[in-house]
This record gives sequence, structure tokens and C-alpha cells, in this order.
Amino acid sequence: MSEDISKRRLGRGLAALIGEMDQPVAAPGAKPSVNPDRTVPIEFVSRTARNPRRYFDESELQDLAGSIRQHGIVQPVVVRTVAADRYEIIAGERRWRAAQLAGLVDIPVIVRDVDDRTALELAIVENVQRSDLNPLEEALGYDQLIAEHGYTQNDLGEIIGKSRSHVANSLRLLKLPDPVRDMLAEGSLSAGHARALVSTPDPVTLARTIVSKGLSVRDAEKLAQNHIKAQTSGGPVPKAEKDSDTLALERSLTDRLGLAVSINHKGDGGQLRINYKSLDQLEQICRLLEGR
Repeated sequence: MSEDISKRRLGRGLAALIGEMDQPVAAPGAKPSVNPDRTVPIEFVSRTARNPRRYFDESELQDLAGSIRQHGIVQPVVVRTVAADRYEIIAGERRWRAAQLAGLVDIPVIVRDVDDRTALELAIVENVQRSDLNPLEEALGYDQLIAEHGYTQNDLGEIIGKSRSHVANSLRLLKLPDPVRDMLAEGSLSAGHARALVSTPDPVTLARTIVSKGLSVRDAEKLAQNHIKAQTSGGPVPKAEKDSDTLALERSLTDRLGLAVSINHKGDGGQLRINYKSLDQLEQICRLLEGR
């Protein structure tokens, strides 16, 4: 069987391989819809650095831990064997983390004998089906499959059940600078907002404006287009409005120094500008900087 055919068949057979993991979680007190292969000591199970999911909300973990204390783990954790009596998580790290918080000694697992590539595919598909990945995690997972296993965007689309354009748009998010990616990961920016910023001259400043003003995706796209047009026409790029924290800091410094102060962010840095109207005011600034 060729590798291409194997990839296509794997995309359709993933649910069967993990044990119908995409079935709805049973109601509290009900029996698991998927029977575990065995129950193992929780300390014998470890997370994998290959998990595309990187962010776990602490309050949600605490809520899940409370449910687990009362009802146990309804959906088994999917693992693979890495050594004698030692297992690595393929899917279900959130349940494993919550089980530790709940003080469980043993957890139910489904054991699957798969290689690194298939383990990553399973983790991505399971998380995408449940909408557990934020847009940045999803993009990083796709990028890892492409970089490590030579997948094309078409391959990924077939495996995860998404269009090639969806994969391409997800990967575009990785072009954004780290401050914007952080906003995307924490949920203050949506994927639609972030995609609008990819080709702009100053995505960090625009992202801060979008968040502070609560702009819709459509408004964010218009803002981005205005900046791109200004850049290509050679005219001045319109300045984004400053957020409330920056304006408050400007006022505080102005009041303290008795001189007009302006702050302009650009990327992780920026400019702090102090305006003076006379040599006496300049001398005052120099004394302050020298600590006199």
C-alpha cells in the first residue's frame, strides 16, 4: 500500500483507531461509552511534548477535577506504551491533569500501538473535533506534521476533515510576531482578527487597538486594509489609537514631570518622548536623569 493511500485511509479511520473518541461524553453517573483497555497507576502515565494543546485553563481544570472526584473519569485517556508499564498520552492530557488534581491513584486508559506521526495525527484530530485547540495550537500542530513528516496542505485537509484553505489560513497565523500570537493563544484575539493582521506593517500596534476597542473582525479588516494601502502608496501609515493604559501612563508622567510626555509602542519596544519649551526645562530633565 502506498504512503499516500495510507494517509487517506487513516484520515477516515482515526475514530475507530482511538476507540470512537468523538462520541459524546456520557452524563454524570453513566457508564463510559468507550470501555478502557485497563486501569493503570496515574504515575505510570506521562504527558508528551508533542501534544498540540499547550494551554490549559486552571479554573476549568479545577471544575473537571471536582466532577472527577464525584463521578470518576467517564472518557478514558488514550495512551501508547513507551516502556515496560510506562505510558505516554496521545489524547486526554486535560483529563489526566484534572485526575491528578482530584487525587486519583489509578486512571482508565485505552492503549494504542502507534508511531510518532500517527500519535500526533490522533492528538490533532481529537482536539480539532472537540474544538479544544486554540487557533495558534492548531497551526503549530499542522506545522509540526509538515516539518517532521513531509505532509502537504492537501494531506492535512484530508486527515483532519478540513479544506486545504482552512489549513493554509491556519498556517498563516505563524507569521505573526510573538505578542500577537500570545493574544491569539489567550483568546483576546480571534483567528479572524489575527488573519487580518498578517500582511500589515505593524501588527502588534493594530492588535492592541483591536483588543482595547473591542473591534469586530470586519472592523479589524478595514483597519488593516487602511494601513496596507498607506504603506503601498508611500504615504504616512495612520496611527492606531492608543489604549487606555498607555494614555493613563502618559498623563501620570506628564503630571509628575510637569512636561508633556508621549509614549508610542512599536512591537515589543517603542518611544518615550518628553517635550520641553525652554533651556530651563531641558536642564530640569537632565537633572532628573542624573538623579540630582
